Amino acid sequence: MNRRLLTILLIAFVIAGICAWMVYHIVGSRITAAKPVSTTKVVAAAKDIPLGAVLTAADLTTISIAGAPPKGAITKPEDAIGRGVVAEIYQGEPVLTTRISGPGAGGGLAPTIPNGMRACAIRVDEVVGVAGFVIPGMRVDVMASGNPPAGAGPADGPETETILQNIQVLSAGTDIQKDAEGKPVQVQVVNLLVTPEQAETLSLAATNLRLQLVLRNPLDTQVAKVAPTGMRNLFTGQAPSTTPVHAKSSRKAPAKTYTMIISNGPKTSEQKFASPGGQQ
Repeated sequence: MNRRLLTILLIAFVIAGICAWMVYHIVGSRITAAKPVSTTKVVAAAKDIPLGAVLTAADLTTISIAGAPPKGAITKPEDAIGRGVVAEIYQGEPVLTTRISGPGAGGGLAPTIPNGMRACAIRVDEVVGVAGFVIPGMRVDVMASGNPPAGAGPADGPETETILQNIQVLSAGTDIQKDAEGKPVQVQVVNLLVTPEQAETLSLAATNLRLQLVLRNPLDTQVAKVAPTGMRNLFTGQAPSTTPVHAKSSRKAPAKTYTMIISNGPKTSEQKFASPGGQQ
């Protein structure tokens, strides 16, 4: 073989070896300099846990999370056992303090009620129950029908008025969550999530009037201005008044006048004038 060719090949191998050593040295130094990522063990759900359930040891497991754990994460299973679930937790999801009730609160409906709110139970008729839209989580309006008290409205029959709008159904009967297929159930009592003031309104209306639930789109959060509707509107074809029945009339009373008789010989005439004192 040509000596010159051997020299060129030897030089090439030497250069390649030097380059490989430099690459290995650079990459190895970077790997050595990289700090290991710290992990934290947190409590997670071992299976899907429904709303209202009380956590047990069989419901929980532990997982490792790289970096900082999420806010409200629980690191010890004993800190979660015995507490109620206020929002569904899915398998593998960390158990957060915002998804479970406080220690000693237990499970069921009560821990799911937010601070400052109330669960008000109202009875629904068979038509509403058979219709089957009373599913927990849905939004409804509440209408009340009956005869207004004396002096509160016209004396020509019962009226219907929307007393509450965009109210969440908290539970239907004894169920506080949807079933696996999301099917409605026939119930006689539903719990609505309301404020204390709305709870008083519901209680008073349920005692004296007939209540009806009206289903609405959960994305429709607008509160509509709805005037009461009476029997007069149904049988006369008139649209409901835009002025609430219980509001005071803003129309002014007609001005009082007095009449003056003027005689001019055989001719007699009458003229009417406004009375400053209100007398005729």
